[in-house]
Amino acid sequence: MKLFQKISFLFLLSLVPQLTTAQCAMCRAVLESEADGGAAEAINDGIVYLMVWPYILIGGVAFFIYRMLKKAS
Repeated sequence: MKLFQKISFLFLLSLVPQLTTAQCAMCRAVLESEADGGAAEAINDGIVYLMVWPYILIGGVAFFIYRMLKKAS
């Protein structure tokens, strides 16, 4: 059980986003020149939509593995 907890902790730790200020130069220039912030909001929404799918897939796989291990024991 201790090994499973360690692996789970490391997995969850890897999901914590690192704070960065990295952007491509063109995106940064367009977003800073925008007066109403509509483009920045749209790009942020797009990033969130693209980011959510890998987490859903990984969560689904982890859930099915958990169910298989629970049935086996």
